[in-house]
Amino acid sequence: MISKYRKQFNEEFSQKKYEQFKEILNQKSGIPPGFRISESPMILSNNFKSKLIEASESIIDQIKALPEETLQKAIPENCNVPNDTKQPHFFTIDFGICKNEEGEIVPQLIELQAFPSLYAFQKVLEETFCEVYPFLSEIRNKMPPEEFKNYLKEVLIGDDNTENVILLEIYPERQKTAIDFALTEKLLGIKTVCLTKVKKEGRKLFYENRGKLIEIKRIYNRVIFDELDRIPDLKLEFDFREDVDVKWITHPNWFFKISKYLLPLLNHQYVPKSYFLNEFPETESLENFVLKPLFSFAGSGVNLNPTKDITDAIQDKGNYILQRKVNYEPLFEDMNGEFSKAEVRLLYIWRENDERPILLENLARMTKAAMVNVDFNKKDAIWIGSSNAFFAE
Repeated sequence: MISKYRKQFNEEFSQKKYEQFKEILNQKSGIPPGFRISESPMILSNNFKSKLIEASESIIDQIKALPEETLQKAIPENCNVPNDTKQPHFFTIDFGICKNEEGEIVPQLIELQAFPSLYAFQKVLEETFCEVYPFLSEIRNKMPPEEFKNYLKEVLIGDDNTENVILLEIYPERQKTAIDFALTEKLLGIKTVCLTKVKKEGRKLFYENRGKLIEIKRIYNRVIFDELDRIPDLKLEFDFREDVDVKWITHPNWFFKISKYLLPLLNHQYVPKSYFLNEFPETESLENFVLKPLFSFAGSGVNLNPTKDITDAIQDKGNYILQRKVNYEPLFEDMNGEFSKAEVRLLYIWRENDERPILLENLARMTKAAMVNVDFNKKDAIWIGSSNAFFAE
C-alpha cells in the first residue's frame, strides 16, 4: 500500500469533509445513495494493479477458450432467453485484497459476472474524491471523463435514438443502486423504467413517457432473475423468455454463463480452488471452504462456515460451489488506528466487435466484518462501505 498518500489523506480528513463529500454526491445525482459510502478511498500500488490485470487477462483467456456448450449448461431451463449473443456487453470481476503464505499482498478472485455494475456512479464517486481531496487527482484513473462517457454511450445506445433505450429494473425506486440509475440518466439521457410498466404489442415493447407510448429498441438490463423469483404475484405484460424485438444490453443469459458457475473451471495463482458441491472431494476439508449458491446476488445465501450437516441437507448440490477461503488482509488504517479489509471490482465493457473487453473503472468495498458487505458491520464503524481504488507508485 502507498503509505505517503494514506498519511496525507488521514491528515486532511475530517467529519466535516466527509459530510461535504456526501452532499456533493447528493447534488450530482439528485438522490442519496441507498448504501453506505466509505469515508476513505483505497490507495494501492501500481504493482498490485499489475497483478489484478494479469489475473483478469488470464481469466478472460480461459473464458474465451471454453466451448459454448459448457457456458450453456449454466443457464437454468426456466431462465433461457431467446436471441443470445456471442459475448456479453459487460464483464466485472471481484478480487479480495489478501495475504498469501509468503506474506505477500496479492489479489484473490472472489466472484465474476457478466452483469452491469455501478459504472456511472463509480466515475462520479472518483471525481468527488478528487474534488474534496485535490491531491488524489494526480493518481486518478487516466481515462478522461468524455472518453468514459463515449464508451458507455456506444455500448448502451449505439445507433438508436436515446428515447428508444431504457434502463430496465424491477421497482427501481426501491433498489439500493437507484443513485446509479439517476446518474446514468444524467450522463446519457436514458430513462429508468420499471419492469411492471413495460407494455407489449405483438413482438414490440413500449414504455410511457409524458403520456406518449415510446417503442423500446434497446434494454440496459439491470433485472436479476433471482430477485424476480422472490416477488409474489408479480403482474407483467411480457416475460423475459418471450421472443421480442429488442436488443438486450447485456443479454440476460450471460448473468448465468459468466458467474460463480465458472469458478471451478478456472486455474490461476490468484484464483482460489473451487468445487461444485456435488463434486467436492473427500480429500478436502469443509472448514477450509466457503459455501456459495451459484445464482444469488449481493452475498445472499453465502455460508462462511459450512458443516457436513448443512451440505448434506442441500438437495440441488449442482447449484452450489465450495470456494477455498482466503485471508483478507486489514490494510487500510482509519483515524482510530483500526484497519479495514477490502475488495476491488474491475468494471469492463465488451463492445460487440472487440475480441477483448476494455477496463473502464473500478469499484471498491471496504469492511471490518467477516464478509465484505456493509450490512454485516457494526453501525458505528468507519472506513467501511462503497469506495474507489486509486493506484500510485
